[in-house]
Amino acid sequence: MTQTAILPTNKDEAWRYADAGYLKGADVNELTVWRESIVPEGQTICESSHLTDSGVTRLRVHVEAGGRYEHFALNSAASYARLEIEVTLNEGAHFEFGAVTIGGGDTTQEFVTRTIHAQPHGTSNQVVRAVQWGKSSGNFLGRIEVVRDAQKTDAGMNFRALLLERGASANTKPELEIFADDVLCAHGAAIGQMDEAAAYYMAARGIPPEVARKLMVQAFIGDAFASMQGNDERDAIMEKALIQLEGTDL
Repeated sequence: MTQTAILPTNKDEAWRYADAGYLKGADVNELTVWRESIVPEGQTICESSHLTDSGVTRLRVHVEAGGRYEHFALNSAASYARLEIEVTLNEGAHFEFGAVTIGGGDTTQEFVTRTIHAQPHGTSNQVVRAVQWGKSSGNFLGRIEVVRDAQKTDAGMNFRALLLERGASANTKPELEIFADDVLCAHGAAIGQMDEAAAYYMAARGIPPEVARKLMVQAFIGDAFASMQGNDERDAIMEKALIQLEGTDL
């Protein structure tokens, strides 16, 4: 079988919004290799990532009972970049995911998550924001699975996108597969443009329009990083995100 025969295409549901040109010429090994890790029982592991180069990163994490896995990500790649995370939660374990895509031009930036609640009392929370302009695209495909015995699961997933120019786009595909009956699972999504009324309100109180709009964008993406424990880490990733706005006509 040739390499091109097993490469994913946009016909595959999990890759429907991906950059077709990238997939056609990609190294098949890059698309199939996972980095695997385990969070020990009762411990917390927090990771952050900043995607600036084209490519696909795939993480598979198993969280033991009472453990906590946090991942905060910024995707500002100039072409195509995809971060895919698969997390399996044992009893009482938690998964926290906060992520932002931000970019213009012809970029395609995406996050893909699969959260498997394998035992009771697991919790997960995912907050993803997209800020796009030009002809760029910000995508989030999130799947939550709750197995039959994973009672008392509490899982949430929220995606919002801000399109700064006509031609930019955002796509989301939330999925819930639930086999337990005593759970709380929810997802929400909203895609829109800048709230001009709010910008006018701020400008009317002496804030220059360009400053007001940048403050609104900052507050918008800040939601994704609100649960970061360290102020320094949160400020650093926010600064990296806001740098991407320099030179844009907000």
